[in-house]
Amino acid sequence: MSGDVLWTPTTERYEASTMAQFERFVGETRKLTFEDYNAMWRWSVDDLEGFWTSIWDFFDVRASVRPEKLMVKRQMPDMEWGTGAALNYAENLLKNAEGREDRQALIVQSETFGRSELTWGELRAQVASVAAHLRSMGVGQGDRVVAILPNTEAALIAFLATSSLGAIWSLCAPDMGHVAILDRFKQIAPKVLIAQDGYVHAGKTVDRTDVLAQISAGLPSVAQFVTLPVVGVLPEGHVAWADLLGDEAAFEPTQVPFEHPLWIVYSSGTTGNPKPIVHGHGGIILESCKQSLHKDISSEDRYSWLTSSGWIMWNSQWMALGQGATVAIYDGAVNHPDMGVLWRFVADEKLTYFGAGAAYFSTCMKAGVTPRTEVDLTTLRSLGATGSPLSADTYDWIYSDVKADQWLAPISGGTDLAGAFVVGHPGMPVRAGEMQCRALGNAVRAFDALGNELTGEVGELVCTEPLPSMPLYFWGDESGQRLFDSYFADYAGVWRHGDWISIDENGASVIYGRSDATINRKGLRLGSAEIYQAVESLDSVMDSLVVDLEFLGRESFMPLFVVPAEGVAFDDALKDAIIAAIRTQVSARFVPNEIVEVAEVPRTLSGKKLEVPVKKLLLGGDPEKVVNRDSMANPDSFDFFIAYANARANS
Repeated sequence: MSGDVLWTPTTERYEASTMAQFERFVGETRKLTFEDYNAMWRWSVDDLEGFWTSIWDFFDVRASVRPEKLMVKRQMPDMEWGTGAALNYAENLLKNAEGREDRQALIVQSETFGRSELTWGELRAQVASVAAHLRSMGVGQGDRVVAILPNTEAALIAFLATSSLGAIWSLCAPDMGHVAILDRFKQIAPKVLIAQDGYVHAGKTVDRTDVLAQISAGLPSVAQFVTLPVVGVLPEGHVAWADLLGDEAAFEPTQVPFEHPLWIVYSSGTTGNPKPIVHGHGGIILESCKQSLHKDISSEDRYSWLTSSGWIMWNSQWMALGQGATVAIYDGAVNHPDMGVLWRFVADEKLTYFGAGAAYFSTCMKAGVTPRTEVDLTTLRSLGATGSPLSADTYDWIYSDVKADQWLAPISGGTDLAGAFVVGHPGMPVRAGEMQCRALGNAVRAFDALGNELTGEVGELVCTEPLPSMPLYFWGDESGQRLFDSYFADYAGVWRHGDWISIDENGASVIYGRSDATINRKGLRLGSAEIYQAVESLDSVMDSLVVDLEFLGRESFMPLFVVPAEGVAFDDALKDAIIAAIRTQVSARFVPNEIVEVAEVPRTLSGKKLEVPVKKLLLGGDPEKVVNRDSMANPDSFDFFIAYANARANS
């Protein structure tokens, strides 16, 4: 499985990393030494109490009452953590303001509002002001505050204010359809809705006043509407967002139990009602601290992850703020006025860490962007990627056309656990196409269908031990059956995540895509990511989607849908090149039955290809039921596949 080594850290770099500092801390406090990272990982998943207590102590988690034990019940899905503790997520994040009030906490670059900054002192003061106003609106512990806001400071301030009260936060991006938003928020009966009535994207103003009116009418539980007006006037009875800011108020975070709900996030909702996933204060604090080890984040960093407010990476980015780093957030189109706009942002803000979805990097590669020659990336030390597998040729592009001397650390996890299973390590070499290691505390393994562990072979990604950031429950799932069916129905007491993964003897891994979108050609199973890597390595192909229609004994039929690069003709020469790439890089067995031109590949709001809905549609599924268009980034793209399915059915 091992690819070519593209980068190797110096001893000096690793010794200065937070991971090395943590390893030394464990040696001093627990008298443990590890011959290599795998030995450290084995300790972290065997001694859960010792490991997570070390995370608590190393990061100095603040609590008014410390738990007697962190690992209370080591049994999935009925695990229990931190009984007796009293703490608050917002307090643990904003403790970084103490003695550092004038240091830069947040940079915002927005198409709608321009550029702005907040110091730590300003951030804490605005959170305290908004919290006081929410309290005056009757918001208390356990109430839900929801928002429809972009990735700007308003969303962060409202989130921290909500969590400081012990209330429960939930957020949707403003570009989501009203049906998708109501599908989410109606399930949790919010008390307050905070929304922005429009925004600017790719130079165009988008008016959302009518959509917000429909959403407001569909949420009878809301007692108070707060509006941030951009394109319209403040509706009657609504409170202006600006009126919540600027009042002098003490920051007085409510102390809540370890497993008190912090936020509600949602499954993609592409094939049914979105699952409202509840995570707790304590679990997210610990997972965020641990993730900062694997990203090597400290208070000296300038960190940015390109994300919409509807993706779990919006929540995850505050991991860096929790370590006292400056976080730079970007709200706007990534291709306006050109594909270099984000790289100029990275250079201008002197970022040390930049992360994005894998699709963003591959799009830059396809567009011929060469940041190395276009901007000054002297300060950039690390790149992150997630959302879909990062192809080996994109690794190569990053090291040849972005920056040679930097650490590239793709991760893979999910909304479900608000974290990552497989991650980077600042002391390991980077190999093309691989993720460096399994995360500390995450008992990640590859299983076959019978529950046997696989090494060096593709299997189901599973986690055999509890994590504190696993869902507390799904909102409204009183019996717990929906949660059980989602993760624990296949292997007794083991979390099945739904991805294909291979893990070698050193712990390095490759993700092969969703296991429910597996291709099975005459008994040989393959993840779709391997075909994408071969096809999309061609400069003549911009994007692609493949599905295998083998089902219930039918002979496999595998169509491949491709988006040709701009100016490239969809002709026999292109098809021949695609077939040759698959034959050479994958296997002749996986040459598609048909290659079809499409204008766009349908994707979720977080950028994932909608393989499963397309597969269900082509197997005869109802177009109205196989996908929720309001959860799609490009809903009109599905029309082509409906027409294609009808043509196949009538042929």
